[in-house]
Amino acid sequence: MSDGFPQQRQSQPAVPVLEEQRLGAILAAVPERSQWRYRPRRVGMMWRSKVFRAGAVIVALALCGLAILSMVRDQTGTQGFLVGLGLAVLPVPLLMSAFRWLDRVEPGPWRNLLFAFAWGACAAALIAISANSFAMRWLATATADPSSAYTLGTTVIAPIVEESAKAAAVLLIFLFRRKDFTGVVDGAVVAGFTATGFAFTENILYLGNAFGEDRAFGTSGLASITAATFFVRVVMSPFAHPLFTVLTGIGLGLAARGARRRRVRRIAYPLLGLLLAMGMHALWNGSASFGEYGFYAVYGAFMVPVFGLLTWLVIWSRQRELRTLAEELTAYAAAGWLTPAEPFALSSMRARGLARDVARHHYGGAHPPHGGGTYSPYGNAHLPHVSPYAPYGNAHLPYGSAHPAYGNGYAPARAPVPAPQPPGGWPRTQISAQLSAHAKAQARALGKSAARAVAEYESFATSLAFLRRRARHDVAGPDFAARERELLHHLWQRREVAAPALTHAARTMGRFRPPPTPAAPPHQPYAGPHVPYGSYHPGPHPYGPYGPQGPYNPYR
Repeated sequence: MSDGFPQQRQSQPAVPVLEEQRLGAILAAVPERSQWRYRPRRVGMMWRSKVFRAGAVIVALALCGLAILSMVRDQTGTQGFLVGLGLAVLPVPLLMSAFRWLDRVEPGPWRNLLFAFAWGACAAALIAISANSFAMRWLATATADPSSAYTLGTTVIAPIVEESAKAAAVLLIFLFRRKDFTGVVDGAVVAGFTATGFAFTENILYLGNAFGEDRAFGTSGLASITAATFFVRVVMSPFAHPLFTVLTGIGLGLAARGARRRRVRRIAYPLLGLLLAMGMHALWNGSASFGEYGFYAVYGAFMVPVFGLLTWLVIWSRQRELRTLAEELTAYAAAGWLTPAEPFALSSMRARGLARDVARHHYGGAHPPHGGGTYSPYGNAHLPHVSPYAPYGNAHLPYGSAHPAYGNGYAPARAPVPAPQPPGGWPRTQISAQLSAHAKAQARALGKSAARAVAEYESFATSLAFLRRRARHDVAGPDFAARERELLHHLWQRREVAAPALTHAARTMGRFRPPPTPAAPPHQPYAGPHVPYGSYHPGPHPYGPYGPQGPYNPYR
């Protein structure tokens, strides 16, 4: 053993010694990339790709949609499915528009809302139909009483399964899109879109089955089961499912506003909202078993007042968000990032719209496209010269600058390509018409660019206000300073166009009145010694070092 041990040590390959003299020779011996035998292993890189994750979510929802489509069509038939689809789609645009209106202050990205709607229409509906069918069969077998099994399934099993399935979409956005989920309004909007998608699929099933029963019994018109189902589910209670799930969304919204250190509240609020949603759903489903007028009693005495209360709560939260803008942005106005009138304009949706309209009309028609230096209709502030290559005034963004970074020069104009002309030239009237049409088109483009700049400015300012509010509540995260600098940078790039428009809107709407300018002191005549022009003064001159005898007199 003693003889073999040294032999094993000698047989091991020597490790190259890292010396500065040999470092170049070692690295030079590495083959080219095309001849590499070893490549880095991408462990988990595929799932980290945003494209892969988005594709996986879309494929999963598409598979759920195909499965639920097949199940609904098997239960209703092709004609029933088409009739149910045509009737169930009617309340969808109205509900989506109402929830989108609530989210106007800080609109969430459409990808989140479309995901919520697709989850409710496909995944949540598939889970609910499968679980409810299995529970109904199990209860019917266990109790040997189909009527009691149906009542127990609709009042207990269905609310738990359906509200849990719908709440999953809101929870996923809360966890993975946390920056877009900031409060009660965001939770209510996401929950509303999820429930709207679920109600859409459920209405297809109910209306399709009703149409099948009408065909079997030969009924039609207003006395048909389809008409009665449409009146109850689409006319009287299109807000039923959104009303239930909004409670869960409000719970998650309260959790999003709470501080990170208050973990009990962050868990208790969502659970309480989910339990309330299940309880209200159970009461709604069980109203038919309360007697002949049980449904109307629950509808009038409970559902309508709760709907009005929640509507008031969400609208109040929306107005509170607008007040938050005025409160939080005042600090940036005091620091010089905003004008004193901008927080008051940004806290009013009407003033925001007026600012966009003023910018569009001023840049699109109040003066020629290249007419810089004209008097601004916003007050005493002159608007900057606007170039079609840089829609945000003198603060040029990358796609309006000659430099790849944020340059200060206009992008060089491209050499125009001469158009073919007739031998005698164009008539003067036709040339004037072409020039006029080109000027109008250019002015409209500049007006749209200016309005878009104001809209982007409003969006960034809103995000900045909510970021500051979350920082005060200890929910902003460790990257608060970096995100604040980024938002201030975006505001600064657009302020020369947006600030005058918002200031004008605030004054026009009466939301801001500038403080009175103090009167200038009266003119006092000069009381010093009179020195004739050209005379010699031996002492210090009253005009200082630039006087006739001062060291900085250029004429000495």
